[in-house]
This record gives sequence, C-alpha cells and structure tokens, in this order.
Amino acid sequence: MTGRPLITKAKNTWCPGCGNFTIQHTLKNVLAEMEQEGQSLDKVVLVSGIGCHAKIADYLNINSFYSIHGRTIPVATGIKLANPGLTVICCAGDGDCYAEGLDHLLFAAKRNIDITVIVHDNRVYGLTTGQYTPTSPRGFKGKSTPLGTEETPLNPIELMLAGGATYVARGYSKKMDLLRAQIRESIAHKGFAFIDVLQICATFFPAADYYSPRVYEMTGHDRTNFEAACAKAREWDYTSDAPIALGTFYQKASPVFGEGKMAAWKPGAVERERAVQDLLRKRT
Repeated sequence: MTGRPLITKAKNTWCPGCGNFTIQHTLKNVLAEMEQEGQSLDKVVLVSGIGCHAKIADYLNINSFYSIHGRTIPVATGIKLANPGLTVICCAGDGDCYAEGLDHLLFAAKRNIDITVIVHDNRVYGLTTGQYTPTSPRGFKGKSTPLGTEETPLNPIELMLAGGATYVARGYSKKMDLLRAQIRESIAHKGFAFIDVLQICATFFPAADYYSPRVYEMTGHDRTNFEAACAKAREWDYTSDAPIALGTFYQKASPVFGEGKMAAWKPGAVERERAVQDLLRKRT
C-alpha cells in the first residue's frame, strides 16, 4: 500500500454543482478501497475521451490516457489485450460515447472485452456550451437546436442489452453510495461492464429537479433474467415522466475476448507456429 494522494493538485475547472465531482470522488474511494485490500494502483489505467468528463484523468492520480473524441474504448481494448493483468476503466461522455464512439461501444459489448465503461451522461455537450446529444430529451433547446430537437433520445440501457454487454447498470450522480457499489461490481465483473450515470450538468442541463422525484433503486429484480432486464430498461425512455430505475439491470458470465485462441499469441508464438507448420510440411 503506497498511501498515495489520489486527488492531484491540478486546478479543477468543473462548474460548481457538476455531477462529475461525484463520479470523481466515488471512483477515488473505490480505488482507495482496492489499495487497502492489497491491489496495486499501478495496475489500474484510466482512459478518458473529449469533453468535460475527460478532465477526470487530470484529477485522479493513477495511470491515464487521453484519447481523441469517441475513441476511449478502442484505446482501452488495446491496453487490456496488450497487458491482461491491468484493470482498465473508461470514463466517457454521452456525446463522446453514444455519438462519435457508438460503433466502438457496441463492438466492445459484443466482444465482451474485460473493461469497465462509465458514461458521464449529462445529456448535453457541456464543454462546447450546450448542444444536444444522442440522449438529450425530445424538444431540448440548445445552441444547435434553438427551436428544440425533433429526435427521440437513445436508450443506452436497452442498446447495451441488445449489444451483448454482460454487466449493464444505471447510476445517478446524486446517489453516491449506489454508484460506489456499481463501480466496485463493474471492476470485479469478468467481461464488459457498462454503467450509464445520469450526471447533472449544473450549467447547461440542470436536471436534478426532474430526476430526483422519479429515480428509485430496484429491489427484487433478477439481474440474470434478460427479458426482465429489457422490460425494466423500457420503463423510462429518457424523455417521459415515468419512474427511472437505478441499479444493475443485467449480469451474466460469458467468455471474455482475448482469453481464447488469441491468448496463445504471446511473444515468440508466431515463430513457434511457423516452426510447427514447417515440421508438418516436412512430414508430408
């Protein structure tokens, strides 16, 4: 245990009231617990993208990588495949992950790569001062849609269930204890783990008054039941006044990408394979 300070001295420029603070300090607390339990934080890598969320890489004192817009997941995939012993965590924004990076998100879920993806879903492009994103509610008025967007928002929970993710959860930046439990579970999960965090943007989409009366933590939900998970995911469509379920929708064990035949391709494996093929040709 190093006892390192987990919050850096970098000046924090998030707006007062931003939900990113909750995610940052929840992740910090989880990392501290991991270290206390004997896990080396030198084996943890945080990958972030472009947007307000991405500054978390500056504020947490662990190995990190800034990717370009929408490319957190391919970077994290490469890191995990190159060194399977690392714990790899992605922090991405809703615009970052559900727009530019949507194809990468879907294929990571399909492959079941062993990484954790935490989406800071504030439902607005906050860094560029208020454009709508794939999860913004219909009618959202922002810099790019002054009359209100006509698009139906994406349901990330339903999308990840359809995409094959093996751990699917929804958190809320005003429910820190629940978020902590979800992040711990997602890191411990063997396979692709996804958490969509309803994160308050205090400046461009201050939605706490909308979320807080509607959110509830699921009890008695069977997270191994795919059909039940799909039904729960459809209760709220990211725009209606329906109750908003928080918690883990689905979890299952499934083969992890990179641990099958690919695991044999270690340094020297290509040369060994060629030698085997040469030997077989000589015998025939």
